[in-house]
Amino acid sequence: MNRTEKKAFIASLAAVFAQTSMVVVTRNDGLTVAAVTELRRKVRAAGANYKVAKNRLATLALDGTQFNGIAPLLQGPTALAWSEDPVAVAKAVVEFAKTNDKLVLLGGSLGSQVLDADGIKALAELPSLDALRAQLVGLISTPATRIASVTQAPAGQLARVFGAYAKTGEAA
Repeated sequence: MNRTEKKAFIASLAAVFAQTSMVVVTRNDGLTVAAVTELRRKVRAAGANYKVAKNRLATLALDGTQFNGIAPLLQGPTALAWSEDPVAVAKAVVEFAKTNDKLVLLGGSLGSQVLDADGIKALAELPSLDALRAQLVGLISTPATRIASVTQAPAGQLARVFGAYAKTGEAA
């Protein structure tokens, strides 16, 4: 990379850090190309990004952002994963790390809060943002459904009573 390419890379990475909410730092020592490709595919499917970056350039891009607390983690062969949905990126990386022991979680940052590897794993156990939204909609719609069934129940009971009287009247 020449100097202008490095400046462009730092600017693009800084723009990413300005727009995202979660960054996960991993050590990818010894991962094969096929394994990294599979990891990228899984991370992309979760709506996140995964990039191997030079530590010095990543540190320069982190400077002045809310994620500058993860700069000490950038030593050795590291890679960054980021996403708007913090749970999605954490789940994708943690699930891959379970099946491939050469990918090691170093930590990450959720906004300005720096997390260690255990914090990333705990975040991965939470339901995704879409699942939480679905649960919230379910909680909101349940009372409305119950109100509708309660208001319709007396009318249904009245109809059954009239039906029973009609049947007894016919039998007599």
